[in-house]
Amino acid sequence: MPEPRAFVDLLAGGWRDLPFEPFREGVDVHYLWHEDDGPVWAFLRYQPGASVPEHRHTGLETIIVVEGAQSDESGTYDTGSVICNPPGTSHNVWTENGCVVFIQWEKPVVIL
Repeated sequence: MPEPRAFVDLLAGGWRDLPFEPFREGVDVHYLWHEDDGPVWAFLRYQPGASVPEHRHTGLETIIVVEGAQSDESGTYDTGSVICNPPGTSHNVWTENGCVVFIQWEKPVVIL
């Protein structure tokens, strides 16, 4: 696990100093906490035009948009938005111009 940092500092731009690794095409990840069967805390950095295919949540997912805007079928969420996706819900995710989000998965998602 990385050395503890003030979460507010990470949200305020400290995430830029974190090492990221590939997650999906066009999306990089930095895990703050990661267990194979959940939970996961991470920063996701989306390149412009990146997307995540339709997936179902097996546990609660919480997202904070840290920079840019992220979209799904329910709308577009700008910097500062908080999105909660309850267990059993599904959606696609995309960004037009790129974004960075802090994301928490209670349990893994299922790609549909």
